[in-house]
Formats: sequence, structure tokens, C-alpha cells
Amino acid sequence: MSSSSLLPVSESTSSSRPRVGGATVRKAKLQDAVNIFELVNSLSGDGTLLRRNYAEICENVRDFTVAESESGVFLGCGALHLYGPHLSEVRSIVVKPEAKGQGAGGKLLRMLLAEAEDQGVQCVSLFTRIPDFFFHFGFRVVDRTVLPDKIYKDCQACPRLYACDEVAMVRGPLPRIAVLGPSKIAQPELVKLQTGSLASGH
Repeated sequence: MSSSSLLPVSESTSSSRPRVGGATVRKAKLQDAVNIFELVNSLSGDGTLLRRNYAEICENVRDFTVAESESGVFLGCGALHLYGPHLSEVRSIVVKPEAKGQGAGGKLLRMLLAEAEDQGVQCVSLFTRIPDFFFHFGFRVVDRTVLPDKIYKDCQACPRLYACDEVAMVRGPLPRIAVLGPSKIAQPELVKLQTGSLASGH
């Protein structure tokens, strides 16, 4: 996840904090950055998640959703990164060991999928070592080369670039454009994005 039967997404679109057993999920605030930083980086040593510095977490805290107990104890997080109208990515979705089995991971993912739906992004991607979990949410396995934006943004700087053991998955139609580059991966099936300065070099 270095970035996770199809369950409904629309139920999570309200601004209220949906219950998950004893947990709730909500959009992250800047005050959550320390907890997010510590949890994400606790899994970066073995490459499970890409290491993120604190400044990066603060800059992107609005991408995150957090899970917490009824008493407000931080339990986990997940982020939705937007590449553009064509693609988003679920990333850094993780819960503390003591929160596992309470459904917090599923609720985090549903809220992120609802956010992608609200933004009008049809394709949601992720990289994971536990594809079975994400099959239940409508994701399918794809070749990683169909996601050049992700490869350019993260994969080229990853220490596991040539020994990646993660599975690329998507939910929705594959994107036919890319906005990041240059990519060294040939993508003849991609079409150029015809929107001025955002035109792709692919």
C-alpha cells in the first residue's frame, strides 16, 4: 500500500462521522499530522509504506482521513491522492494493531472511495500486498505500467523499484491520459491530455 461483493460507497458521503463498532472516521486536521507521521513511518522501515517526512504530511494532511475511538483516540489513517480527473490513489491506509478486526480499515476505505466519487474521479488505484482485502471493494489487479502517473511520482524513488512485491489494483475504468512525466515506460495506448500546460509528454 505504499502507497487497499462491492460495498456501497455513497453511504459515507455525509459530513457526519460514521460509526464502525467503537470507531468513527473523519477528515484529518492539522493536529492529526503527528499521529499520521508516526503511524505511517512505523511501517516504512521494511518498505510496507513509503517514508513520509513530517512537512510532507502537514502539506498533504487534507488528503487524509483518520479513524478514532469514541473517546477520540487515534486508531488509523488513509489518504486519497488526486492526480487529476482521470486518476486517484488510495495510499497510506493503515490501522494500529489494537484497532484491527473492528472494521476501521474498511470504513476508511469506503470514505476515501466516496471522496473520489464526490470529486468525479472514475479510476481509483492502489498498490498493496494484501489484494484479497481490496477485491471485496471492487478492485481488480492490473499491470503497473498502465499507471504511469504513479510510477513517475513514487515508484522511481522507491528502494524496491526493481524488486517490487506489491500488486497494482484499480477500481473503475483505466485512465487513458497521464499528467506526470517524462516516463521511460512506453505507453502507446495513452492519449495526450489536450489542456494547455497540462499536456502530457506521453
